[in-house]
Amino acid sequence: MSDEIEIDEKDLVRRMDGAMVALRQEFASLRTGRASASMIEPVTVDAYGAQTPINQVGTVNVPEPRMLTINVWDKSLVQKVEKAIMESGLGINPQTNGTIIMLPIPELNEERRRELTKVAGQYAEQARVAVRNVRQDGMHQLKKAKNAGMSEDEEKIWHDEIQEMTDEHIRLIDAALETKQEEIMRV
Repeated sequence: MSDEIEIDEKDLVRRMDGAMVALRQEFASLRTGRASASMIEPVTVDAYGAQTPINQVGTVNVPEPRMLTINVWDKSLVQKVEKAIMESGLGINPQTNGTIIMLPIPELNEERRRELTKVAGQYAEQARVAVRNVRQDGMHQLKKAKNAGMSEDEEKIWHDEIQEMTDEHIRLIDAALETKQEEIMRV
């Protein structure tokens, strides 16, 4: 292939992989009826004048399958952490014992499980859109390269390569979604 090609394949793959990483993080924050420290990762608390992730103001542990505990390091932040959890929309009622906040994970009912599978589907669609946007950017780079003198054969090879990358990442997103939905619906 010619030297003047302006298509950065590694950058396209890196950005598509980034969409997958973001999707996995969003999936990790979805409740499945079992305790997971990643459930509270998106929750931030107003600590020392800044919004701070909970895992930076205390130690998060999973002592039992249905229990999370947070050992808050600064006693003055216990109430703020408790309030942040209640306002997070996780549906968990914290119980405080000194500087330890216990989060019992309630059993999910069928309706809540269905809602969570829809949320997982929305997260997956956002990831698909991100991958398609990267594809669109790659096609734009391809068009520029063609205008700069790329042959039709090279253009076809790059077009197929970019489409193959896109299709592979979409397959990975769909597989991750299916796995997550099965995990959520498992009683």
